Amino acid sequence: MEMRAWLDEHVGAAYGNFIGGRWTTGEHGQRQPIYNAADDRQLLGYFVQSTSADAERAVQAAFQAFGEWARTPPAQRSAILLRFADLLEDRRKELAYRLSAEQGKVLVEALGEVSRAAKEARFAAGECLRVNGETLPGENGSGYNAVVRSPIGVVAAIAPWNFPVVTPVRKIAPALAYGCTVVYKPASATPWASAALMELLQEAGVPDGAVNMISGSGNVVGDALVDHPLVRGITFTGSTALGIRIQTRAADRLARTQLELGGKNAAVVLDYSDAGYVARQIVNAAFACSGQRCTAISRVIVLEKRQKELTAALRQEMKSLVVGPAWDAAANVGPLINRAHLDSVQEHLRTALREGAALSCGGRVLEEGAYAAGAYMEPALLTNVAPEMRAAQEEIFGPVLAVLTAKDEEEALRIANGTAYGLASCVFTERTAVAREFADRLQSGMVHVNSGTASEAHVPFGGVKLSGFGAYSIGSSNREFYTEQKVIYF
Repeated sequence: MEMRAWLDEHVGAAYGNFIGGRWTTGEHGQRQPIYNAADDRQLLGYFVQSTSADAERAVQAAFQAFGEWARTPPAQRSAILLRFADLLEDRRKELAYRLSAEQGKVLVEALGEVSRAAKEARFAAGECLRVNGETLPGENGSGYNAVVRSPIGVVAAIAPWNFPVVTPVRKIAPALAYGCTVVYKPASATPWASAALMELLQEAGVPDGAVNMISGSGNVVGDALVDHPLVRGITFTGSTALGIRIQTRAADRLARTQLELGGKNAAVVLDYSDAGYVARQIVNAAFACSGQRCTAISRVIVLEKRQKELTAALRQEMKSLVVGPAWDAAANVGPLINRAHLDSVQEHLRTALREGAALSCGGRVLEEGAYAAGAYMEPALLTNVAPEMRAAQEEIFGPVLAVLTAKDEEEALRIANGTAYGLASCVFTERTAVAREFADRLQSGMVHVNSGTASEAHVPFGGVKLSGFGAYSIGSSNREFYTEQKVIYF
């Protein structure tokens, strides 16, 4: 009950935009209520519905702060980010309560998300001191040439609703590390934890204007940021359709983009000695965050001779899943973000059944008792799924796992690569040569061998095909987005 008691004491406040180091009410002062995803009777707070004029003020504040921040010594920027990471850990419980309440994920996942954000902030702090270039000799021997990197300027950071803490940190921390300033727009459904992040950044010593936050509609403030001539880079995480729209608009003025988009991630199961281990890895990766994450496994491609055994192991592992609110210690699958998204996932299930798939287990909407106050459903396992079905091609973004079969390894590879997406994949095999071959030939930005699709805080993260564009995030690859080259001839 600790989380519920904390929420009862802290909900209901009105929040503004954070611009130039101060909280403002927005041009019109209009606010939108946000409710608890697990209990929609609880009002979490009111958040500004910003206008393009608010976006203009935020961009101007970031632009005015850019010159000084870019000239701030790297060691000083690093110290500020290290302090921010410490504050994330100091306020770990509060941040986890906020993001669990607004997004719905169970508390253990929320606590893990905050810890992951602190790790990524610490890596970014180290990057402050690793912005290296190169020195080349001059052609005539009378001088030398230096290739250096400079921050690109003001960056618009647009985040999704599924990871309200780690995604903004993943965008803001490297921007600050490389000397950029930021205008950040949280998802309309999950702005509450973001307000706390602004307070922590300010407490850590980030100067006024270096990071700004505006909440509201993507069609209004998101477009205003993407189109603004002073915004030199847009880092976006979200749907492929919206990412393509942003890319099209940004291309009109050659603004740089970093796009983390959708996925239809496959687990290719070739051979194993322990079906239970494989099933645990897949189920954990499929249903974490209630399946609402871009790297969730949504397809299992198994050789025909293993299909019955593996499907039985998946069903057995899914029996351990407990659906419930964040404050239920026994729960490991929370509600979906809202009822509209639940309806969308259910429609995908109905379509799969109409196309000939079979519902092996789960899929039921939960509406009785405490479930009546949130968008709850049992995780679903589909079998009899053919590669051309929508359940095998489209991103459902919910707790639905489809099992497909293949006659041999070549067919398994063709099925795995046979979608428009290419974010993450995994292959299960005890043969090293086969693992290496599949790692080479799988068309995805990240390949996991004998494990689920969990990423790490220091390794580049991104996808190919319709799953991403631009420099990978996390890791040293961020440098390619937040900085640009300059050549100096001495």
